[in-house]
Amino acid sequence: MIDRYHLRYFLSVIDTGNFSRAAAACNVSQPTLSVGIAKLETALGHALFNRTNRRVALTDAGARLVSHARTIEATFAAAEREVIGTPTQQTLRLGVLATTPRRWIEDFLREHRSRGAGNQIEIVEGKERDLRERLARGRIDVALMLLRDGDDYASQRLFTEGYSLALGTAHPLAGRDVIRVEELGNDPMIVRRHCELLPETSRFFTTRGVRPVFASRTTSDDKALSYVRAGLGVTVMPDCFGEPGVVRAHLEGFDFTRDIGLVFAPHADPQELAQSPTIAALVTAVGPDEIA
Repeated sequence: MIDRYHLRYFLSVIDTGNFSRAAAACNVSQPTLSVGIAKLETALGHALFNRTNRRVALTDAGARLVSHARTIEATFAAAEREVIGTPTQQTLRLGVLATTPRRWIEDFLREHRSRGAGNQIEIVEGKERDLRERLARGRIDVALMLLRDGDDYASQRLFTEGYSLALGTAHPLAGRDVIRVEELGNDPMIVRRHCELLPETSRFFTTRGVRPVFASRTTSDDKALSYVRAGLGVTVMPDCFGEPGVVRAHLEGFDFTRDIGLVFAPHADPQELAQSPTIAALVTAVGPDEIA
């Protein structure tokens, strides 16, 4: 027999990442939580986690259980709220790709408040691989991220954009619409370490005989824009990024694009989420327009 608290322990381990944090989140001791997980595994006849000294990972059986466990827990919670007369307020766990502008989320949160949407929001930032892993494990409900051909998840494309060079307004080439990479031989580069096109960008420069000096390596796009604005160097970024004091120019021959959209977790109902006020606010806020 599976008790509700077994599933709550199971989901807590997934959401917190290990047994000790899960026990604290459930207000029980770690041995108590471990016994509960063991009982759940015995009832199902399968191990749900691969346990090592460093991490806890779902087994195939555990991955199959996630969506069912979340649905059951959500149904329990909804029934409790209905009986005691508490207004329904669900939490939407939103994954956000690290290489997206901060203003998208600021605009989304303002739009969300203005619409009076009832959902609470939990925002989880990460690289594409991190977000896909969280979607698969049911740790987030939907992610604002890159769309890939052959994706197994339901998705909603929002727009396609390219990549271009970011320069400070004082840069000698700042007035140009198109710049050849050979013209940047003496320009220091700002390396965006989490850029999904980092290998392609490096090859693009080196195959054309340009090996720039790296003035900075950063995982923060805000800092990269600040460095560009201050004249420390130039960088390649998706077209959606813009800041006062930074101009954009097409890099001749650099014709890569990316599709931005929403990717839904297997446990989520894509149609229901897409019609929710929260997702409507997100779609309204997200767009490729640059800040002049």
